[in-house]
Amino acid sequence: MKPSVFTRTGAAAALCILLTAPAWAERADRDKPMNIEADALRYEDQKQLSTFSGNVVVTKGSIVMRGARLEVRQDAAGNQSGTMFAESGKRAFFRQKREGVDEYIEGEGETIEYNGKADTVRFVRRAEMRRLAGATVMDAVMGSLIVYNNTTEVYTVDGTARADGTPSAAPGGRVRATLAPRSHGGAAPAPAPVPLRPSTTLPPGAGQ
Repeated sequence: MKPSVFTRTGAAAALCILLTAPAWAERADRDKPMNIEADALRYEDQKQLSTFSGNVVVTKGSIVMRGARLEVRQDAAGNQSGTMFAESGKRAFFRQKREGVDEYIEGEGETIEYNGKADTVRFVRRAEMRRLAGATVMDAVMGSLIVYNNTTEVYTVDGTARADGTPSAAPGGRVRATLAPRSHGGAAPAPAPVPLRPSTTLPPGAGQ
């Protein structure tokens, strides 16, 4: 297939793409296509690269992503990944339901990298991530880089400005976190869902 360019006049362009599903995300997500709406699409067959631009909105089951530009790549094994870029001065958005509970993970960053093969989400530059129970924010973290592993439900946060000039969302360049108590007392409380587990170190290669 030769590289081609698609543009939109009026209605948004739409494309369905299948990505590898996160193991601990909403299970229904893995059987759902990735639906992408944008103002324009450029596809490069040799690079296996699709670039969507202009008010990009992604849905895949419970997953929602929004930003100004999205790059979707596919490797030789068929694994696909997406990188969402925000408009200048703004942040892109990501949201996904947690498995088996009425809870969501959502966050923002100037760049959001979704890796289907590794089952990770990276919020890069002015990064912020939250855990919501219904509509209530339970936990919130801010930093320059946040890496969330869907499989292990472990996240890491780097608060300092990085060598590449990556700014932090937290004042003073330090990690900022708000963690809700896991038990509120009372008789025979219902078993609480397993909380996300913050790690004290970034995984290998996270700072690249």
